[in-house]
Amino acid sequence: MLILFNKPYGVISQFSKHEKYSTLKDFIPHQNIYPAGRLDTDSEGLLILTDNGAFQNKISSPSNNVFKTYLVQVENIPNNDDIDKLRKGVLIKGEYTKLAKVKKIDEPNVWQRNPPIRKRKLIPTSWLEIKISEGKNRQVRRMTATISYPTLRLIRTEIGEFNISDIKPGQFSIIER
Repeated sequence: MLILFNKPYGVISQFSKHEKYSTLKDFIPHQNIYPAGRLDTDSEGLLILTDNGAFQNKISSPSNNVFKTYLVQVENIPNNDDIDKLRKGVLIKGEYTKLAKVKKIDEPNVWQRNPPIRKRKLIPTSWLEIKISEGKNRQVRRMTATISYPTLRLIRTEIGEFNISDIKPGQFSIIER
């Protein structure tokens, strides 16, 4: 079984009860399935859950080069040199990230986040599309912070061939395999 879940902001990527946050159990009634990778509580978007360990490893392991696509709202407007740094890899905790596919994009047509991002009157925001084939802890957030453009909103839209284009936040779709 394969479940594509559009994880809302503020939901923790686990089934066990949490004292502060909603969990996957609050949205997904199926048992004996596990996330193939994680999304931080303050990130949104596609989370794949499965009961197939081999498939879970295929999606999660950086050695398999499965690209994950993120829509990233950052504070301020990165220039081309900064975008190039992200593409070539940045140093995070003593290691360079793998090559990434990065481009500036227009503001995407996405759902409203609850709560909304913080806004600063004199500081603009912009959007990037970032595709990476690894998934270190808070990697995209650390990548944008490294070039001095903090991430304000992070939405994973695709993992390999799978996407959340027709799945609303808090909803899921089952794919039989």
